[in-house]
Amino acid sequence: MTTTLTRTPAGKAVDVYGPPGGGTAPTVLLWHGMGPDERDIMRPVAEAVAAQGIVVLVPDWRSDAPDRGAAHLLDSLAFARERAADFGGDPGRLVVAGWSAGAGAAVATALRPGLLGGPRPVAVVGIAGRYDVPARSTGSVPLEDLGEDLAHAAPVPVLLVHGTEDDQVDVRHSREFAAALRAHGLPVRLEEPATDHAGVLMSAYDPELGRLRASSAGHALEGGRATARVLAGAAKGIVAT
Repeated sequence: MTTTLTRTPAGKAVDVYGPPGGGTAPTVLLWHGMGPDERDIMRPVAEAVAAQGIVVLVPDWRSDAPDRGAAHLLDSLAFARERAADFGGDPGRLVVAGWSAGAGAAVATALRPGLLGGPRPVAVVGIAGRYDVPARSTGSVPLEDLGEDLAHAAPVPVLLVHGTEDDQVDVRHSREFAAALRAHGLPVRLEEPATDHAGVLMSAYDPELGRLRASSAGHALEGGRATARVLAGAAKGIVAT
């Protein structure tokens, strides 16, 4: 596996994790959460996904920007569509995913087909997120976006991962969102590993650092592996609900 550092047109850093060899691989755009410019905390999961033959793009973005990060997020989405092929990825097989605050942002890209322009992703993955608050990418609330606009477009599978021991964002948020998607006849799958908010990233919160660090705890390893399986499955079209 190779890792490349590049930048979006707006100047935000992007780590590109690529599988061995060349070719055109499925691509995952993976957004971190609230912490500004914390793409590095996604490394354990990004590496696990890339090891399964997938190109993973992990950009920085700043939630404390005046627009709550929207411009950075959408800039990285455009970057993924336009530049994935430069790194061996297939922009036609793009999954948009995010953790925590990035989760709602990612899911929203599939729920507002006329708002963002360009092709929709083949699937979206929300990891330990809330869906009853405005998404950082669109400014709209995912739970309120399950309306008539979606009736005129092919449904995009929504895959959710949420730890049952999450004390930062309760798992009920993903359960309620999954139930709402099903009620609207939309494809959804929810995975609930027995871990916490950081464990779904194969990580733990380090109070001395004030951020996440990789963890070898059993629950974190299992939680991160579950997340990686879901991301890789979405990229490969394995999205049974």
